[in-house]
Amino acid sequence: MSERAAPFFCPYCGDEDLRPNEQGHGAWECAACSRAFQLKFLGLLAPGTPNNTTGREGI
Repeated sequence: MSERAAPFFCPYCGDEDLRPNEQGHGAWECAACSRAFQLKFLGLLAPGTPNNTTGREGI
């Protein structure tokens, strides 16, 4: 399986007008806010790992 899922919206402005960026795999650009960003899969969490991956404690 070589196809990857594309993002549905820009993480900065929420617009849906995204295009692949020339930076390479996982890089996207938003035509609405003129930002470029990259998505990266970090891996799977081990069973029993707390579901607090954002670093926010008790929110």
